[in-house]
Amino acid sequence: MNRQTSTTMAPVSGGEATRRLLPFAMMVFLGYLTVGLPLAVLPVHVHDRLGFGPVMVGWVMASQSIATLLTRQFGGVVTDTRGPRPAVLIGMLLCSLAALVYGASVWGDCSPEIALVLLFVGRAVLGLGESLLITGALTWCIGMVGPRYAGRAMVWVGIAMFGAIGGGAPLGSVLLKQGGFGAMALAAAILPLMACLLMKGIEPLPLHCGRRLGFFKVVGLIWPYGTGLALSTIGFGTMFAFLGLDYAGHHWTGASLGLTSFGASYVAARLIFGGLPDQLGGLRVAQVTIPLQIVGLVILWLAPHPWIALAGCAILGAGYSLTFPALGVEAVRHLPPQNRGAAMGAYVAFVDIGLGLAGPLAGTVADRVGYPPVFLLGACASAVALAFVLRLPATQENI
Repeated sequence: MNRQTSTTMAPVSGGEATRRLLPFAMMVFLGYLTVGLPLAVLPVHVHDRLGFGPVMVGWVMASQSIATLLTRQFGGVVTDTRGPRPAVLIGMLLCSLAALVYGASVWGDCSPEIALVLLFVGRAVLGLGESLLITGALTWCIGMVGPRYAGRAMVWVGIAMFGAIGGGAPLGSVLLKQGGFGAMALAAAILPLMACLLMKGIEPLPLHCGRRLGFFKVVGLIWPYGTGLALSTIGFGTMFAFLGLDYAGHHWTGASLGLTSFGASYVAARLIFGGLPDQLGGLRVAQVTIPLQIVGLVILWLAPHPWIALAGCAILGAGYSLTFPALGVEAVRHLPPQNRGAAMGAYVAFVDIGLGLAGPLAGTVADRVGYPPVFLLGACASAVALAFVLRLPATQENI
């Protein structure tokens, strides 16, 4: 890896920036399918096949986010000191390994208790892999297009991530029906290896030299934006962890379509409005998108029919879609280039905090009062996020 100080990148046009970002989007999409494929089937697998209750389902789903949170500092350090490319490569390989551990829980004909332990191990390995993959990919993208298009870089990485979630959820359900949980795990192991092949055609970045701030100093600079992100993520997390069980509780079919509805709306909103955080400023955009999340979650809470629940998922997807880049644009402008990996690691860690809180909190609520109120919990968290964001001072200049 070239360790020279990188030169200032010549400005690029918006069209050129998008062209540079498309290979990253495809690479992240393939790698992140390892996260998306199990989302619709893992809660049902833990609940129905292994026989554990909703609280344990919540912990299984949250364990990946907890592991990712605990490794964000490591991911940022690897990205800043070794470069984004090695971070992404190691992350992809770990994602593949995690899927193989999932498969071992059924291929070995284990007892439910041993299978549960293997699922927790797989989720932990996946958490570390995701940390390296996304931190490295975001840093690499921003380095390729320059900070002027930081929001656009986050938009395209997010399109890939949630496209993989939206497409992976129904695909995982199909694989489960056709070949069982092991077939889903095998597919999830192969896809990140395919993503590694795409890395050969993407130019690596030289490392930035200069004094690097400590990780917790970086957190101290971006925490206001991260806190709003964490609170708004709780609602998104409750939907992904408990939508399938909520549908089952209502005797509805098509829960995977809810995740697809979320993913399609998420991608569409980013394609149509993805330039707004760079153009208008992140806080302005977040003050519109977070209320959309609240509306979507309230619809999910009160939905009397599955098609209304699908509409709630779509509205939630449209709202959450731009919240991440909107607050991220505000966060990244506070750090120098040599700390960009740490900045991305710290900022995305707040997503992990939100998801880590969502599973256990929503699981406890579901265990006591049923599944629909978990979406009310998410709506309340998003309302607190909106109140928090409204108090943040607007930045006077764009990136």
